[in-house]
Amino acid sequence: MPRIRPRARTGVAAEPLPYPRVLAPEAHGPEHVAIDADGRILTGTADGAIRRLTLSPDHALIRSEVLAHTGGRPLGLVPCPDGDLLVCDARRGLLRVGPDDGSVRVVADTVAGKPLRFCSNVATAADGTVYFTVSSRRHGLENWLGDIVENTATGQLLRLRPGGRAEVVLDGLRFANGVALAADESYVAVAESGAYRISRLWLTGRRAGTRDLLIRDLPGFPDNLTRGPDGVLWVALAAPRQPAVDLLHRAPAPLRRAAVPVVTRFRPSPRPTVRALAIGPDGRVVRHLVRHRAPYRMVTSACVLGGLLILGSLLERGIAVCALPPRDATAPAHPQPAG
Repeated sequence: MPRIRPRARTGVAAEPLPYPRVLAPEAHGPEHVAIDADGRILTGTADGAIRRLTLSPDHALIRSEVLAHTGGRPLGLVPCPDGDLLVCDARRGLLRVGPDDGSVRVVADTVAGKPLRFCSNVATAADGTVYFTVSSRRHGLENWLGDIVENTATGQLLRLRPGGRAEVVLDGLRFANGVALAADESYVAVAESGAYRISRLWLTGRRAGTRDLLIRDLPGFPDNLTRGPDGVLWVALAAPRQPAVDLLHRAPAPLRRAAVPVVTRFRPSPRPTVRALAIGPDGRVVRHLVRHRAPYRMVTSACVLGGLLILGSLLERGIAVCALPPRDATAPAHPQPAG
């Protein structure tokens, strides 16, 4: 008799993820992980460092180097065609980092005359246009949980055209987080952690300038987004849905604000669970990978490097790597309506 696998809210069967190995423990809080043109891993850490990690063909760590220090707290980052890096720093704004000389230059630290606060994740288009998120305009990184609880809906998606100034293209987002462009750049996707969904802003075609949902009702809090080589979007789920948070989100605003100091004081410990989704360009979940009782918690980023899944975390020391299991052809993907 074939083994029956339970289906989660994604509409696709969960697949067991192999036990991850933790590398480079000197990298504390590698919140986002990205891959450069030479297949090396890039990340920003809690001490303000931008690090580059090189793996051997058998996936052992052979080099861990600090490229620069931002003077703040780097989160999302993306390599540029010229070799520089664009970095979202939660305290300093959008930065440009030179990995060869360690230079750090502020690209944008205001929008509409107001200082940027809590820059989170960034993506670049082929024409040099940059899209990046501000998670909250009320709470900083140190109180991210407070923003989730209060549900301020003050997150933003910003756009910076070459030679221009940062402008807001989406406002009122519920803790705007990861951002990624579709492979054909027809839309830009942005994760709303506080709403368990990924919104989409159309950039081309008859729907250009309109917003809808790529996917909704996710089984956890979506964090960073990374587009894989096959065009799918990888999203890390930092934690499972919390019924108490859902209940608070339905409460009046004064009650949510009053709950913030209580929840943040007695914040629960993250569960030792790794969960990542791969989402097709039409919003269809094609992979749902889960590992319980893992040596890694609060996974905030996931990306693919060859046959590996590379994981980052806001809290952990080091990155985690594990073999990406081949997709089970008997477990077809199912759509998750976004309407």
